[in-house]
Amino acid sequence: MDLVFKALADNNRRELLDRLHMKDGQTLRALCTDLAMTRQAVTKHLLLLEEAGLVTTTRHGREKVHYLNPIPLRQISARWIDKYERHQPANHRPVAFATSVTPNDHPTAIDGESRWINLHSL
Repeated sequence: MDLVFKALADNNRRELLDRLHMKDGQTLRALCTDLAMTRQAVTKHLLLLEEAGLVTTTRHGREKVHYLNPIPLRQISARWIDKYERHQPANHRPVAFATSVTPNDHPTAIDGESRWINLHSL
């Protein structure tokens, strides 16, 4: 589980996971499109994601195709998120992790992290 947290700690790796979530089964070339990283950097990030079990690969000829594996995310959700949600007091208001309150009391997303709130819905 430590490898999963390490993998999720980097914004570039989260971006790669988001890309695989949007379109699973991508080659390195497809994943590198429109990224501000070198191909070698993307390869290193993908290797760490593979080691963490968040990405699986298959070979089709000379190409390596990458797939999202949501099981480690579900395990994190079950271990670290779901159990705390089940034990909230009835009068306790849920905490908005990815929002901040502006002076006008309008919640706004910060740092693009709102996409990681619903990990347990994968």
